[in-house]
Amino acid sequence: MDRRSFVRMLAAMPLVAPRELPSALPRYRIVTPYAPAASPGMPGPYPGRVISTHSDRVVDTTTNKADAAVVQEMLARGMCELTGDSTPAAAWKRFFAPADVVGIKVNCGGYPYVVSAYEIVSEVIRRLGEAGVPPSQVFIYERFQNQLDEVNYAPHVPPEVRIVAAESRNQYGENSGYDPSVYVEAAFFGEEDTRSNMMRLVTRRLTKIINIPNVKDHGATGATGCLKNIAYGSFSNVARSHFRGHSHTLSFVGTLASVEPLRSRTVLQIMDGIRGVWHGGPFARTDRYVFYPKQIMLATDPVAVDRLLLDIIDDKRKSEGAISIWNRDEKYLKTDDGRARDSDPNVNIIIREPRHVEYASTLGLGVADRSKIEVEEIAI
Repeated sequence: MDRRSFVRMLAAMPLVAPRELPSALPRYRIVTPYAPAASPGMPGPYPGRVISTHSDRVVDTTTNKADAAVVQEMLARGMCELTGDSTPAAAWKRFFAPADVVGIKVNCGGYPYVVSAYEIVSEVIRRLGEAGVPPSQVFIYERFQNQLDEVNYAPHVPPEVRIVAAESRNQYGENSGYDPSVYVEAAFFGEEDTRSNMMRLVTRRLTKIINIPNVKDHGATGATGCLKNIAYGSFSNVARSHFRGHSHTLSFVGTLASVEPLRSRTVLQIMDGIRGVWHGGPFARTDRYVFYPKQIMLATDPVAVDRLLLDIIDDKRKSEGAISIWNRDEKYLKTDDGRARDSDPNVNIIIREPRHVEYASTLGLGVADRSKIEVEEIAI
């Protein structure tokens, strides 16, 4: 018999006192010719609702290899529970139609240990096919080609699926992959280039987007989940938001995610929590900080998922004796040696801003109040 339980996880969690957001924020100029959809994809039809599927069998922690059959079951059960449908096919058809051109926003920055799992990506493409979307209308995308080359999704997906990046690598500031008509302008630290443009793929080709981030900590935001993956992964010139100990990620992440057409076209959030990184993220060049939550979360609300993610990362850091992602004490700040972040989990090189999740909620992107987030757990 399946072990299945519907648990209001947050009812048992201690509530955290609201943290006051700063009154002085950067001034943003948002330029886009795109109007919002009647029902924007974020927060979508299920605001504040998260389905968390868990299985101890989903990954072998010795080999780091995921079990494709278990992943398929986790996604199938999760999608049915999210939508209330009796079959996965019906659940997927709520979001996608044969005419859609679908982008899958993966996360490749945690190569080689923690990237959007091949098994999740391939199963998503298979389910899209069942909904009538052919592989030729599916794009796997990321900002940087060198990261996509490292992860190499091609052997795991149909040959018709296109794998697209906006730039060759995170160095050259190439602009051809970005749309000059859609951008956010803001000056943070006196930088010369104050404009961040949305990818052309997002603005001019895609009609729907599936967001597949990972469970990872981040030195500037505290955690890098749904919001940061879709925002920083779809715009140019974003790393300028955090520099020499200070961060403007609090407002920049949500601001980018709210820009049309990205907001309306991002219709499904699939948090890959099979593996995770509790320190040194968003990278994972060593397995020193890798851990295994062994879960997949499904939602249309990126804020609700990321609010849960903050707790997952912070709880793991606490269990390892590391400072909290909420710790903003400057005595832990060391900005003159970037290697310190990777070698010492009690060092910050940026004052982290996990409040970016709460700020995104003020923009209408989802529910950040834990007492109002409904979490249903499914054990596989």
